[in-house]
Amino acid sequence: MATIFTKIISGEIPSYKVAETEDFFAFLDINPNAKGHTLCVPKKEVNKIFDLDEETYLGLMKFSRKVALALRKTIDCKRVGMSVIGLEVPHVHVHLIPLNEMKDATFGSKTKLNEEEFKAIAEEVAANF
Repeated sequence: MATIFTKIISGEIPSYKVAETEDFFAFLDINPNAKGHTLCVPKKEVNKIFDLDEETYLGLMKFSRKVALALRKTIDCKRVGMSVIGLEVPHVHVHLIPLNEMKDATFGSKTKLNEEEFKAIAEEVAANF
């Protein structure tokens, strides 16, 4: 059965896409820790990051770096943090989180955004990608 991320990549479930290549997809987290919180995923559905083949793993890191640089141009923050936890969805994903305080990196702290804010952020990050 396809994961929610596979359904997002295929367009079956809507998302706020910020970047896409032949092998990778990045979109805003709809339950963000901070404004601009983005998920980067391989289009290949693999559960655990270290089960990725080396080429896909390195490609995901390169893609995530490019997305993080676009985020840094878009969102006023001290730095963009990266986290790979992967317990909530069985599909490899990298969290890119604009950080201003340590609490921004904790997954208990969430930010509320409306649809217009999500759209504006997604468009601006995409323009900076």
